[in-house]
Amino acid sequence: MHILILNWRDIKNPRAGGAELLTHEIAKRWVAHGHTVTLFSEQYNGAVSDEILDGVNIIRRGVWWSVHLYAMFYYIFRFRKTVDIIVDEVHWYPFFSIFYARHKTVLLVCEVAGSLFFRLLPYPFALLARFIEKIYVLLYRSSPVLAISQSTRAALLREGFDPARITVLPMGVTLPKVATRYPKATTLTMIVVARLQKFKGIADAISAFSRIQAIIPFANLWIVGGDSEGYQKDLERIAKNLGVYGRVKFFGRVTDAKKFELLARAHILLMPSVHEGWGLVVPEAASQGTPAIGYRTAGVQDVIVDGKTGILVGAGYPEKLAEETLNLWGDQPRYRRYQAAGVKRVASMNWDDTARVAFLVLRQTHEK
Repeated sequence: MHILILNWRDIKNPRAGGAELLTHEIAKRWVAHGHTVTLFSEQYNGAVSDEILDGVNIIRRGVWWSVHLYAMFYYIFRFRKTVDIIVDEVHWYPFFSIFYARHKTVLLVCEVAGSLFFRLLPYPFALLARFIEKIYVLLYRSSPVLAISQSTRAALLREGFDPARITVLPMGVTLPKVATRYPKATTLTMIVVARLQKFKGIADAISAFSRIQAIIPFANLWIVGGDSEGYQKDLERIAKNLGVYGRVKFFGRVTDAKKFELLARAHILLMPSVHEGWGLVVPEAASQGTPAIGYRTAGVQDVIVDGKTGILVGAGYPEKLAEETLNLWGDQPRYRRYQAAGVKRVASMNWDDTARVAFLVLRQTHEK
């Protein structure tokens, strides 16, 4: 089978995230099972236009606002006769392949933005963005859909999708090939791993940390993630105003090896994001013996098993993040139980299951 994946970024894109990791992990497994996989994504500085990575043919054309148009023309003039199935990924919007390949299209949804537009965009633009989202929802309601979490499924149902057409994928986790054991930091250390964007709730993490640091003066907060929008300056100002700037360290974007080292050395992952498709960093942290405390929000509540592998608190209450962090740190037997439960849960997660379940939907769609 020749599978065409339409996704605005590929795994090597500097702004790639969990969705790109998911895409590449399942794509390379489909290749390993004898299928041809082509990934069409945007160009970025320093990237080659065409590349084969782990057997996946990557074609890069256009930028974020034009890659959809390039994909349409490439399909019509190059792939129409050879492609058997299209995986159309949604990042705010799909590629609208339903207009030119309706019966070949499977929708892959990481998240439904909904009210998130109003957090990220000025009001008139947010309203327009939400209107366009409503349009694509109407267009794809009869399409088979792959969702990455129960939260995403619930959001799709609220938009009117048929539950019989939605398949929730079991998610995997990618761990370092060489397991290195790092000692925990000598003083209580919290970590946040996320792109520096407002909806990731990093300001709330700093606010929570100021309360923790008032009780444990030598505590640390590590913030790991790239800053593509200049938001770090705002976060630094918040830390200075709260008097904790000297105990907050910004690492920027790091390698995977460094990320896992920091996750291993930290004691608690803070996850105050207001919206996620799937909080991939939670199982990554759990694999290193680092429990998570986060907001009870879409995508976060799917990965933190409250009271077993971590703790969920009401969204928008950094004081609760602080309170639960101090409570967990002060109860070491419970902390160790969460560590053990997290490691056990991660051991049951693998991309082979993700690729297998997703391919069953692709095959069923192709055979209709």
